[in-house]
Amino acid sequence: MTVPDFIETLSARGRYHFTTREAVQATKSSLTAVRAALRRLKQKGHIAAPHRGFYVIVPAEYRRLGCLPAEQFIPQLMEHLGLAHYVALLSAARYHGAAHQQPQAFQVIVRKNRPALKCGLVRVHFVARHNAHRIPTIAFNTPRGSVCVSTPEATAFDLVGYPEHAGGFDNVATILVELLETANPDQLAAIAPLSPMPWSQRLGYLLSLVELTDCAAALGDYVTRYARETVPLDPRQAASRETRDDRWKLVPNVRVAPEL
Repeated sequence: MTVPDFIETLSARGRYHFTTREAVQATKSSLTAVRAALRRLKQKGHIAAPHRGFYVIVPAEYRRLGCLPAEQFIPQLMEHLGLAHYVALLSAARYHGAAHQQPQAFQVIVRKNRPALKCGLVRVHFVARHNAHRIPTIAFNTPRGSVCVSTPEATAFDLVGYPEHAGGFDNVATILVELLETANPDQLAAIAPLSPMPWSQRLGYLLSLVELTDCAAALGDYVTRYARETVPLDPRQAASRETRDDRWKLVPNVRVAPEL
């Protein structure tokens, strides 16, 4: 079996990823010969390599991208690497119908820092969260399988925890309106202990600001019971001269103007 035959067999079975080792085993060829064949196919745009030794088959409809869309290979790549992960932040908000603009990169949370990934025109940014394996997710189907996406409630915490990856607090507050309009307030409070306390304080403040009163009330009980320190809304900005919000034990040191 030649390398092109091997790839055609995989795609006929509905599988669009493989490793160099699998190609060597299937073709019974030398590593040098297989790598040369893979280079030729990559140059023609028939395959792409988002990670060393890991390849994806690129159907004709995605040749312009030079790769499969990220959601169609990230689950398989993360499984290959043995990494807990989930689709997060603006990318997760899109799955829940709450993103107002296309993210410039597909956003994935993993347990440790990883460099961004580039495959053709596809960009994937990784954000580290030490307990990524514990965050609740929902499986969404893709043409190549399924992808794990943070629940709306978990996505809300990540958005306030990593505002620099979500377009800032104005955009975060705007997204929360649609993201949590049908959310379960009890579930929001139930998963709060998975995140640092300041995330609950910031999220609660924003929920009050955009008048998501049920969610704010559920989270308010948790903050009232467990929050011990006053925190700034934006930890990157000075907070000494601002008025304190006693309900959330928070200093609103930046003005938030959501698009409602």
